Amino acid sequence: MTIESNLERVLQAGKFAVTGELGPPRGADVEVIKKKAQLLKGHVDAVNVTDNQTAIVRMSSVAACALLSQLGLDPVLQMVCRDRNRIALQSDLFGAYALGIRNVLCLTGDHQKFGDHPTAKNVFDLDSIQLIQTVKRLRDEKKMLGGSDVQGEFKMLIGAAENPFGDPFKFRVTRLAKKVAAGVQFLQTQCIFNLPKFKEWMKMVCDRGLHEKVAIFGGVTPIKSAGMAKYMKNSVAGMDVPDEIIKRVAGVPKGKASEEGVKIAVETIQQLKETPGVRGIHMMAIEWEEMVPKILQQAGLSPRP
Repeated sequence: MTIESNLERVLQAGKFAVTGELGPPRGADVEVIKKKAQLLKGHVDAVNVTDNQTAIVRMSSVAACALLSQLGLDPVLQMVCRDRNRIALQSDLFGAYALGIRNVLCLTGDHQKFGDHPTAKNVFDLDSIQLIQTVKRLRDEKKMLGGSDVQGEFKMLIGAAENPFGDPFKFRVTRLAKKVAAGVQFLQTQCIFNLPKFKEWMKMVCDRGLHEKVAIFGGVTPIKSAGMAKYMKNSVAGMDVPDEIIKRVAGVPKGKASEEGVKIAVETIQQLKETPGVRGIHMMAIEWEEMVPKILQQAGLSPRP
């Protein structure tokens, strides 16, 4: 199969991959996309565009990805199953490919009750694993779910997300194995603050040989403040922020918390680079994209070749 995305070229070359993330605006302001794109360009191999993350209405991921492609970046289309049935999912995948998008991240999606339209109707016709299977079928079998033939080219690199810290902990690797069996090629994890637990998860992944079948990118998020760390620990489902991380950020002089957060992010990346089975990192700066170049440069991962 012809290699069409920059991210796929990086993985095929055996290089340590770096992906970033971009949240579209809550409107149609293209300048927001352009500004964030300029901060990330040259520092990452590809850029995820979130799809109405946490069920909050934003510019469509397909449109924002198309803009990134025009700006010379390699976009990763995040696609959630919450808002579309199988007809719309397949249609949007074809539309994205026609617009030059060559990577997709398959997600089930946050429930709408967490967002700004809690009374909206959800869809969840498919889940993330079934969406992975769908993309693989469209690409490899050239068949739609209804049995019709796919007309023309359709080649996408298939990604997914995984949370190594969710309960029950041992089931997490079993869930990953299901995604691998479905056809996932790269996988981005939840933000990593509990490195010992992540390494334990990675050992289970490697023991089952799954690291040889999927490229795993460790999720990295810089902490701006002790308050942010406490919020993630107490209010964000599936997040594991050890107390020592919170104490470390809280213990620095006033005004220095963000610097300490950057140090922690750099240290995390260095640890991930040395962790068996890890093929890259996924930077989730959460409206702090200006810090991404600094963190990646200090970690020896920027500029990208």
